[in-house]
Amino acid sequence: MFDYIIIGAGSAGCVLANRLSEDPNVKVLLLEAGPRDWHPFIHMPAGLAKLVNRKGVNWDYDTAPEPQLDNRTLWWPRGKVLGGSSSINAMCYIRGVPRDYDDWAQTATGWDWNAVLPYFKRSEGNTRGGDALHGGDGPLSVSDLRHSNPLSQVFIDAAGQAGIPANHDFNGPQQQGAGLYQVTQRDGARCSSAVAYLDPAKPRPNLTVHTGALVSRITFDGRRANGVTYSMLGKAFHQPAAREILLCGGAINSPQTLMLSGIGPADELRRLGIDVVHDAAGVGGNLQDHLDVCTLQHSTRRITYDRINEPKMAFDYFLRGHKGAGSSNLAEAGGFFRSPLAPDERADIQFHFVPAMLDDHGRNRLSGDGYTLHACFLRPRSRGRLTLASNRASDKPRIQANYLSDAEGFDLKMMLECAKISRSIFAQRAFDPYRGAPIFPKRNDLSDAELIEFIRAKAESVYHPVGTCRMGDDEASVVDASLRVRGVDGLRVVDASVMPSLIGGNTNAPTIMIAERAADLINAG
Repeated sequence: MFDYIIIGAGSAGCVLANRLSEDPNVKVLLLEAGPRDWHPFIHMPAGLAKLVNRKGVNWDYDTAPEPQLDNRTLWWPRGKVLGGSSSINAMCYIRGVPRDYDDWAQTATGWDWNAVLPYFKRSEGNTRGGDALHGGDGPLSVSDLRHSNPLSQVFIDAAGQAGIPANHDFNGPQQQGAGLYQVTQRDGARCSSAVAYLDPAKPRPNLTVHTGALVSRITFDGRRANGVTYSMLGKAFHQPAAREILLCGGAINSPQTLMLSGIGPADELRRLGIDVVHDAAGVGGNLQDHLDVCTLQHSTRRITYDRINEPKMAFDYFLRGHKGAGSSNLAEAGGFFRSPLAPDERADIQFHFVPAMLDDHGRNRLSGDGYTLHACFLRPRSRGRLTLASNRASDKPRIQANYLSDAEGFDLKMMLECAKISRSIFAQRAFDPYRGAPIFPKRNDLSDAELIEFIRAKAESVYHPVGTCRMGDDEASVVDASLRVRGVDGLRVVDASVMPSLIGGNTNAPTIMIAERAADLINAG
C-alpha cells in the first residue's frame, strides 16, 4: 500500500512527489492523466508556439459564454502532461509582491510574505546567485534569456519614454518597471516542475509514477479519504492510501474531482446522482483569472518571429547547444505599471511583449510581420464559478469566469487603462523605425466607448485561473491554512486552486511555492 497518493503531476504534484519521497520509508504514488513530457517542443522553449494546437498535452478547456465579452467562449489551455502547465507555459518567473501574501494571511494564517519567502528561495536556483530575496541552488532553474529579439529592447526603451523605468529584476525590491523576464530554463531548455523535481526523484524505488491515469473519484471510509479510483490503459483501478490523498489537479480539475467525490454544493451533487460526503458550497467558487487585452501593430522591418526559418531555428537549437531563437520564450520582455486608478502602492497592470503577431492565442495566423503587447489587470474584483456538467470525470466541467462582472464596473475601467497604456507605449519614438499600420485595434483614434467595444470583442485569458478551493481560517473556506479539506480527514488540496486571491503576476512560481510549503505541513502531520 502507498502512504501518499498524489493526483496530478503538474507544477505542484511534481514538487510533492520529490519532497515526500525523500524519506525512503514513505511510498508515494503519482497519478497523471496526460502523457510523459517526451515531446521536443516541450523542452525547446520556442516550441510553445507549436504546443498551442497540440491536444495531447492540453486539457483544451473553454469557458461558458461570457456575458460581458459579447457572449464569447474563451479558450483556457491547461497542461495535461508531466509538469502540467509548467510544461506548456511561457516560463516567465514572477512571484508577486509581499503585500499579495500579507493579504492572503488576513484570511489564511501563516501565508504572509515572511512565511512564504523561504519556500520561494528553497525552490529557486537562480543563475544570478542567491541573496536576501533569491535562492541560488534550488531545483527550479531560473535564468536570463539566452536569446532575445531586438524589438524586445525597443519595447523596454519605449516603455521608458512612456514613463515606465527599466527594471532588471521583477522579483527584487521593486516590481514596477519594464525589462526582460527571467525564465524557468536550464541551459536554454525549459525547466518545468517535471524537469526540476520529478526527473531527479524518478529513480527512487519508493516513488511510482503512472501516466495516462484519469482519476474518477476519491473514495472514503466514513469521512476519511482512503483511496483513489482511476482508469488506465482501458482498465479501472482502486488504490488505497495509508496516510493522505493529495489533490494537485489545478484550479479546474481539483474542484471537479472534489465534487465528483461527493465534496461540494450538496444540491448540485444530488442533482447529478453523486452521494454527498460533505456539503461544501465553496467548492468551485471564488474563481479568478487575469483578463488580457492584446494590442497588435505591423512592423515595417522583417525582424519579427512571424517569418522565422523554423528548420534553421531547430538546427541551431538541437544541434548547436540550445542556441538561437529556439531558446526564446517568445514573451521575452514585459513589465509592471501602476495605473492612475491603483488603490494602493502596487503595480496593477502587467505587460508581456511578443515580437510577433498573436491573435486568438496564436491560433489565428496573420500575414506579414508585427508585434504584440499583452496587458492584464492584476487584481480583478470579478468572481466566477466552476460547476459539473455531469458525474463523469471524462466530461469537462462548466467554467463561468464572469469576467468584468463586478458591481462597480472597476474591472472594465482597468481593462480600458490596459488598452490605453499599451497604445501609448507603441506610440513612443523608440518604435518609429518599426511602426507599421495598426492591426488590433484597427485605428489609433478610437474613443473610450470604441475601445471598450474592442475589449469586449477581443480580450482573452492570460492563463492564470486560481481560487476554486480557497484556503482560509473561516468555515466557508474549502481548505484550512494547512490545506486540509474541511469536513473530511486524510485529504488536502495543493495547487493554485487554494489561492484566496490572485497575486500580482504569473502564477506558476507561487504554485510551486505552495507545494514546497505543503510538503513541510504534511511532514509535520
